[in-house]
Amino acid sequence: MASLLYRAAPRALARSSALMGRSQIPSKRSTLPLQRYLATAATEQPRLRLGSEAPNFTAQTTQGEIDFHQFIANKWTILFSHPADFTPVCTTELGAFAKLKGEFEKRNVKMIGLSANDLGSHDRWIKDIDEISGSNIQFPIIADSDRKVAWLYDMVDQQDLTNIDQKGIAFTIRSVFVIDPNKKIRLTMMYPASTGRNTAEVLRVIDSLQTGDKKGVTTPIDWTAGEDVIVPPTVSTADAKKKFGQVRELKP
Repeated sequence: MASLLYRAAPRALARSSALMGRSQIPSKRSTLPLQRYLATAATEQPRLRLGSEAPNFTAQTTQGEIDFHQFIANKWTILFSHPADFTPVCTTELGAFAKLKGEFEKRNVKMIGLSANDLGSHDRWIKDIDEISGSNIQFPIIADSDRKVAWLYDMVDQQDLTNIDQKGIAFTIRSVFVIDPNKKIRLTMMYPASTGRNTAEVLRVIDSLQTGDKKGVTTPIDWTAGEDVIVPPTVSTADAKKKFGQVRELKP
């Protein structure tokens, strides 16, 4: 059934099955690790807010050199980072994402990974992943051994920044950036290195974002495609019924 919720004004639920930089200014704090300045160029480091443009970069990948904005082209894109090659959690993640290639393609989504090793290591790792997971990785993986892209997208662990004497370069965390065809950052997820990601959640949020863009609706907690969606309170119940057909009200 469809429904309408009340907050500041009536809002409706329609059946979705029927719809289907910030500038880089040196900090005055002396506690900021010097490596931050060594790892990032003197150019500005953008403030990565939802709705801001995804920073562009060029990088070497397992499928050749890319310009990130040209790679995105007119598709949705997932950029996801990994701490290191051949680590058990990263191996399971890349294998799982590779197996969902068809699901992402149905949603007009491209994938691109990143790991803090060189191309030679990546090539060996891909063979290892495919052997262990039974996958066939076809998306590129960025070689980010100098953490250039990791710094640009703030894919680092603050705790590790205080440990540079022992580790040299900060640890890359498990970040996910969902970027739309207009190259805007629409969603970010940040996981510690110890926690693997959930591919079903990545697909779910893409479904939510694309449904909202297409139909002008929002999605409630735990929503999945085919369930009720929320019509914004700026749309009257009468207009919602005209637009969506089956609508139900809650607390009109």
